[in-house]
Formats: sequence, C-alpha cells, structure tokens
Amino acid sequence: MFQTFEAQSSPDQGPPRLAALRDEMIKRGFDVFLVPRADAHQGEYVAPRDARLEWLTGFSGSAGFCAVLPNVAGVFIDGRYRVQVRAQVANAFTAVHWPEVQLVDWLKQQMPGGGRLAYDPWLHTVSEIAGLREKLAGFELVPTDNLVDAIWDDQPAPPDAPFTAHALAHAGEAHDAKRARLAAQMTENAAVLTLPDSIAWLLNIRGTDIARNPVPQAFAVLHNDGRVDLFSGAGKTDAIADHLGDAVTVHDVSRFMAMLNSLQGQVLIDKRTCPDIVASTLREAGCDVVQGTDPCILPKACKNDAEIAGAKAAHERDAVAMVRFLAWLDAEAPKGGLTEIDVVKALEGFRMQTNALRDISFETICGSGPNGAIVHYRVTEETNRPVTQGDLLLVDSGGQYIDGTTDITRTMAIGTPTDEHKACYTRVLQGMIAVSRVRFPKGVGGQHLDALARAPLWMAGQDYDHGTGHGVGSYLSVHEGPQGISRRSEVALQTGMILSNEPGYYREGAFGIRIENLIVVIEAPALTGGDDRDMLSFETLTYVPFDRRLINTDLLTNAERGWIDRYHNDTLSLLASRLDAQTRDWLTKACAPL
Repeated sequence: MFQTFEAQSSPDQGPPRLAALRDEMIKRGFDVFLVPRADAHQGEYVAPRDARLEWLTGFSGSAGFCAVLPNVAGVFIDGRYRVQVRAQVANAFTAVHWPEVQLVDWLKQQMPGGGRLAYDPWLHTVSEIAGLREKLAGFELVPTDNLVDAIWDDQPAPPDAPFTAHALAHAGEAHDAKRARLAAQMTENAAVLTLPDSIAWLLNIRGTDIARNPVPQAFAVLHNDGRVDLFSGAGKTDAIADHLGDAVTVHDVSRFMAMLNSLQGQVLIDKRTCPDIVASTLREAGCDVVQGTDPCILPKACKNDAEIAGAKAAHERDAVAMVRFLAWLDAEAPKGGLTEIDVVKALEGFRMQTNALRDISFETICGSGPNGAIVHYRVTEETNRPVTQGDLLLVDSGGQYIDGTTDITRTMAIGTPTDEHKACYTRVLQGMIAVSRVRFPKGVGGQHLDALARAPLWMAGQDYDHGTGHGVGSYLSVHEGPQGISRRSEVALQTGMILSNEPGYYREGAFGIRIENLIVVIEAPALTGGDDRDMLSFETLTYVPFDRRLINTDLLTNAERGWIDRYHNDTLSLLASRLDAQTRDWLTKACAPL
C-alpha cells in the first residue's frame, strides 16, 4: 500500500510554470490570479487532477493557496507548513505566514493601485469571494475558467471509479430515513449539497475518488419532500441503483448547472463550502438564495449507536496492529539500519494483516529526529532519514475500516532519551490527559477546552502551531467538521461526536513530539455533590501504550499517574487475548504501572 511520493512539481519546475501562468494572465488582461488547494467540492484533499497548487509551486501541504502577481507570487501557509514550504518551493515564490498575514492586506501592500483579480468560481466559496469583494476596494474581481488548466498539458483525468453502498449495519440508519428527517426540518424548497462526505453520509454511499478518503465526488440537491437529485460521472452509480431507489434520481454531472437553473423559490446553500458559481447561477435563475448550514454536517458529526460501536471495533482492531508494530520497532531499532520508509512500510503491513483494512486514512507521517518537527511531514526517497540512536520517532497514522476510521500518534524514544526529551514529552502527555479527563457543561465548544491541552507547555514557555483536535468521520474523512478542539472552534460539542486529542511540541532542527488518541463525547456520569447541570465528558477510543521511557514521573500529579496506570491496565485487558505470546509479553511490560 505504501507508495513512494511523487510530487506534481519540483522546485526547479516551479519557475517556468509560474512564467507560463503569468504569460496567460497577460494574454487575458489579469493582474492577479488565485490558485487555492481546492476542488469544486471544497474537501480537504484533492484528486491529482485538482492538485493545481502543488503542480504550480511544489507545495504539497493540505492547506494553503498562491496569489500570483506580475512581480511576486505569495504562497500562503499556516504554522504546520513553515518548515515544509522552504524545502518544496523555489525562490521564485514567497512564503507568506497565514493567517497572521491576510490575503487582502498583502494584496493592498503589493498592488496599492488595485487591479483585475481573476479566480476560478468553482474553487472558491461564496463566503471567500464575498469577503474579498467587501475588503478589496480598487480591485475588480473577475470569475474565469482556470488558468492553470490552460497551461497544464498533461493534467490527469478526473476520477472514474464506481460508487459503493455503505451497509445499514454500519451506517445505523437507512438513507430514506435520513432524507426524510432532514427534509422535515427544511424551510426551503431545496438544499444544494457539494461536500462529498455530506452526500456519502446522506445516501449511505462511499467512493474512492480521493485517495485515503472513501468519499464519492458528486453534487446533490435535496428537496423538501426528501427526494434527491444526484450528479456524478458517467456509470459511477450503476452498481448501486437498487440501493439508491426511486427517490434518488441520478444525472450526469454535466447536468448539474441545468438543474440549478431550473430550481425555484428558496434554495439553501452553505456559504462556507458552496462554490461561488453555484450561488451566482441560482441568483441568475431567480432563486431566493438562503445562506445557512449544510443540513448534513451536524447529523453526520453526531454518531449513532451503530457508528460508535463500529468505531470501537475498528480501534480495537487497529490497536492490535499498532501494538504489534511497536513491539517490532523495539526489537528492530536497536539493531540499526532502519529508515523512515522501513517504519512506514512495516506499520502499514501490520494493518494489512488485520485482513480488514480498506486503506490507510491518510499518508503516514513518520519523522525521525528533526523530521519529526515538520508537523505534516511525509517521507520521500529524498528525505528518507535513518532511525538512529538518541532520536525521537514521531509516527502519526490511521486506518480506514468498513466500520470506522482511526487516527493515532505515538512518539517513541530510539535508544536513551535526554532529560529534555522526557520533560517535553511529559508536558504533552499531561495536556492530552487533561482533555481526556475533563467534564464540561453542554453548550461548551472546543475553543473552551483547547487551553487545557496547552497549559503544561505554556507554563514552560512552549506551545504548538496547530489545533488540539479535529472531528473524525465514520468510514469517511479523517478530518471532519464542524466540531474541533482549537481556538477557532465555536461549535458546541454534542454526544456522539468523535474528535482527536493531539497536543504536541516541535523544536525545529531537533525533534517533534505528538501524542494522539481519539475520543467520543458522552453524557458525563453523575457526581455526588454536584448540581443538576447537564454535563458532558469524553470516552477514549484509542488504547495503545505510551512510551514509559519518555515519561518523567516527577512532573506528574497523583491524578495523572493514576490516569496513565488505569489507561495502561485497560489497554492490557482489552488487547492481551488477541496477541501472540511474544507480543503479549512486550505489552505487559509496556503497560506496567508507573
């Protein structure tokens, strides 16, 4: 399953491609062209055909965009990618620290007199373009066909794999019930759905259009009587016609615009995810465009009993693979000779041996020593580093199983860790424990909990430049909204939501540390002496031991020590019977009380 990473562009290809794009801009009379990492469905990951940002600049991160002007091309990246972008992007491009520097401010500084700003209206959301129009006085915003496509001669074809049905036993609710439930809550005539995971959840279908994410690339219109018009590539739904039934009408994707032009009355769109061209087309057709929230987003996030049961089964299966991997690593690393690619291949091999793995849930992150400080590092043949004594090894990985999606990070000591390694690791672990143990009132969002994970690091003058947690799908996207644990996450947490809990610490040029479990929101057990306030808490889904060699027990409180010992005891009880004798012996030692 492991594939050597082949970039769409290398640093030496960037300048000539940038020059060709500028020639195209001059030909069409444009002063600025925006190149986002996005497709028409606004998912986090894109198919090779839509990897325009990477093809142009060489930057392969999962978030960012480029603004191309006649004399400067800014690549906007957040804190996760500031090390990575320097290695991947040629000097012809300028790295811009975003969101500290906003696009509108940067454009005004680079081009004070304004100009003609061109954009592909399929690749930018309604809210994005509205914000630019409001703030960029002096600039003329011009929707256009994509200029990168015009110069990309060997652009890959669109994905064409067929869709599959997602069994009721795993979905927990039939799609006719979902459609009826959502339609009953609608006040509009129709809702336009553009997010693949929303459509996958609503219709209980899956696909392979995006690597590592079992989503179908499609558009849909949900009507207020529960009917759905589904738009996809030719033949992609042929095998699931019986599953979809008579209330779901399938059209070729080329008919999507005609459907938009035929709608009447109030039509719901989600301005945060809907392509700008969809809203403008509806308005031109005379519709009353209502800007709200994708009706699938919140119901999808709140997992039902079948989905939670599936998540627990998937995590137990995945934990067996992880423990076998960690035991292997402890045996092999001291011998020397391992590289990051060796580690990735081994881990993916253990997951495949479960005989249940559909795919990994994202490209495995395996950073040895300084590579661990690159938050979303992906090993290539060029960057492949030996796993050497004295290093910390950060491995962030996950699996896609038919009953659930997993995501776990463990950081391991290779050889003897330093006191600084142990101190930093223990602070990260303390932050993860704090989130795991917290009780909070209903109505609280992830932004209120984020500081709990950071507090031990803050006390030492340290921090990390990513959110503490993201939502996770049910055999869907490993990153799922609307819930999260971060400064920006205002959505109130609700029972059934699955999130990651993954604080970290990264020292550029030296090491990286991240510890991640998945957790699910549950009703908090009643406490003696408490009032009648409704409270929530988290149940842990991930059970894989922490590296005891990296824990400085002197820094822990009694409550933290107790939590770790209980966690390790539960891990041993859950997994021991599923392991061979040698691995069980390793796990027993790894889970010994502190």
